[in-house]
Amino acid sequence: MAREVVAVAAEAQAALKKKTAAARSWILLDSSGEGTILDVDKYAIMHRVQIHARDLRILDPLLSYPSTILGRERAIVLNLEHIKAIITADEVLLRDPAEENVVPIVEELQRRLPLASVVNNAHGEGRENVTGQHDVEVVEEDESPFEFRALEVALEAICSYLDARTSELETAAYPALDELTSKISSRNLDRVRKLKSAMTRLTARVQKVRDELEQLLDDDDDMADLYLSRKLAGASSPVSGSSMPNWLPASPTIGSRISRASRASAATIHGNENDVEELEMLLEAYFMQIDGTLNKLTTLREYIDDTEDYINIQLDNHRNQLIQLELFLSSGTVSLSIYSLVAGIFGMNIPYSWNDDHEHVFKWVVILSGLVSGFLFIFIIAYARHKGLIGS
Repeated sequence: MAREVVAVAAEAQAALKKKTAAARSWILLDSSGEGTILDVDKYAIMHRVQIHARDLRILDPLLSYPSTILGRERAIVLNLEHIKAIITADEVLLRDPAEENVVPIVEELQRRLPLASVVNNAHGEGRENVTGQHDVEVVEEDESPFEFRALEVALEAICSYLDARTSELETAAYPALDELTSKISSRNLDRVRKLKSAMTRLTARVQKVRDELEQLLDDDDDMADLYLSRKLAGASSPVSGSSMPNWLPASPTIGSRISRASRASAATIHGNENDVEELEMLLEAYFMQIDGTLNKLTTLREYIDDTEDYINIQLDNHRNQLIQLELFLSSGTVSLSIYSLVAGIFGMNIPYSWNDDHEHVFKWVVILSGLVSGFLFIFIIAYARHKGLIGS
């Protein structure tokens, strides 16, 4: 009975985990900055923003995908480190809003998204006369679209986040490298090894974000795909609206072709189909910022490489000193071997009579053997210095 209860509890827990994995927490932010928590599955998200499963799979935290900014027919799919969002022309869907690094982004979006509606309401009463209408049109022209404001918040957040991680790494790395230079020890070497590993991982993350921004800046069509408000206006116009069947957006490839076709139709009306200057200026600003962060990491890597070269030079110098010491000891051993040879010859237990009544012979043998050994040692050292085997 107890086993059955345990089995039922395990099954219930597994079902709960499966349900939790299927339904992820999202926050919906509209143009007024109001946030609504959504606990829905991926199919509800796909139906709401009209994207495909492979696009939504990019935002799955359980899967490892590089930093990506994708422009679709009615949405921008954004995967930048911990920022996983879907931006439409009038709302933002942000994944895992309770995460520590995502909470400041939610607050910033709530603060900056409502600016358009506030400005428009402030000028709403003046639309009845010609002058007021002209002022509103000027304000609307100078104001960025909703999707660009949301994109700017995301880019600013990820650039600031990576720059902060780089500053923290620099603060820890430079003193550790200087300490290793002054004292080479196992503790300092292990500390620098960990910092170098962290720098390599951070460099790869920064490089991915930089490459994604550079790829967008190099392709005007990709940047034009991010103009959701323009495409929405083009779709509502008579030219593009009459030539767009309802079944075509079902495919991302066809959807991208429709996007270009709708922009071409809208160009006839608005004349700004190839105008991506606003987005290009936005992306260039953050590209320069992330490029500066990458330059900091590159400088840190060069400093680490210089420190490694300096340490290797120090170790080579110590190794050379040990080799010189070994040469001195070997030379002394060879010199003393001559003295030992003489002592061994005279110490043989062989009867001979030539040393009888010649006590002074022992003294001269000791002196001459010592002199020969000393001269041999000096000769070996002088020869080694002459050949450059040891320093002066």
